[in-house]
Amino acid sequence: MGLYSYQGKKVNGEKVLGKLQAKTKKEARLQLKEQGVIVLQLEPINELLFKELDLGLKKVKTQDFVLFLRQFSTLLKAGIPIVAATNISAEQTTSKPLKGALAGVTEDVNSGVSLSEATKKHPAIFPELFVNMVYAGEMGGNLDDILERLADDYEKQYRTKQKITAAMTYPLVVSLFALGVVIFLLTVIVPMFASMFANMNQQLPLITIIVMKAGEVISDFWWLLLGMGIIIATMLVMIKNERKYRYYFDLFILKIPVLGKLVQKAVLARITRLLSSLFASSVPIIHAVEIVERIVDNEVVNRVLKESRVYLEKGESITVPMKGHWVFPPLVTQLITVGERTGTLDTMLEKVADYYEAEVDTGTDQLKAFIEPVMIVGLAVIVGTIVMAIIVPMFTLFQHIG
Repeated sequence: MGLYSYQGKKVNGEKVLGKLQAKTKKEARLQLKEQGVIVLQLEPINELLFKELDLGLKKVKTQDFVLFLRQFSTLLKAGIPIVAATNISAEQTTSKPLKGALAGVTEDVNSGVSLSEATKKHPAIFPELFVNMVYAGEMGGNLDDILERLADDYEKQYRTKQKITAAMTYPLVVSLFALGVVIFLLTVIVPMFASMFANMNQQLPLITIIVMKAGEVISDFWWLLLGMGIIIATMLVMIKNERKYRYYFDLFILKIPVLGKLVQKAVLARITRLLSSLFASSVPIIHAVEIVERIVDNEVVNRVLKESRVYLEKGESITVPMKGHWVFPPLVTQLITVGERTGTLDTMLEKVADYYEAEVDTGTDQLKAFIEPVMIVGLAVIVGTIVMAIIVPMFTLFQHIG
């Protein structure tokens, strides 16, 4: 997802400028065309600036954004005008980026701009999902309810993400610790015995020779190994961020045993939660699917969503491409089909989201239970091998002396 700055004019001659999110320049032009903007200038914002601005909720902590949504919703329910509500929210929040954006929104709304248009000017703070749901709330007259639902959704997504992060942090920490222990043993402890073994004037066991050679390689070529590690890590990041390779990267992650299933369930929980919220807010189904395409960062799922949008434009069911793809289990397509037939699509999608969020909770616990013994056994085998490489020739030496 990139950030683009634009200048243009509307049919009535009014000049407009701002920033927007899009995967490509072509997509950015299409977004502006849909908004009735004749593009005069459209340029990508450079990568460094893009990182400084950040998108979605990354610059504003999720907790701060959720608190703002709840406060704002409460103020609107109490009958406080939008201008006053944004002003009060700006004063209440402790997030400096959010405070600054809300100050600008207050000024724009006070001058007659709608809340959705005002927040659209701050894409680094207010995600596209938020802007579209605010617009739907303005049209439907239920902005307070929509903001409250949005707060619930963000909170659930945040908990799901935290669960997966916590599940992956433990093996990462243990792996780094294990790597440190192994490097210490190979580069410090093993060399201490190397000279003694060299004076034994007898054939060393194969395991000892291998361990000593490994220690020598790490000691002599640590800079090369470190450089290769950095290059591989950089290449993985580039592959992940390069759109033409991202599909294969995401596919690889989804195919990893245990972890892949967990990621799949988390992605399904997110897209069904997003679609449910958008449909419940009366956002047109085709536009809702298009929004989710831009928000969900998984190219495997995005390709299916794009196909779904094509079928929707033909008047067919959203589930047609989903039914033929392994990433969407029958549970998802069957409940969506029921929702389409009964006019309760938002409710059915919410049930699917609830189900997969519960599955992620269970899955993270199972992943921890699976990884912990594997990591412990793996570390024990590696350290045990190194210790054996030292002990076996020591026993041989003692027997020789005896």
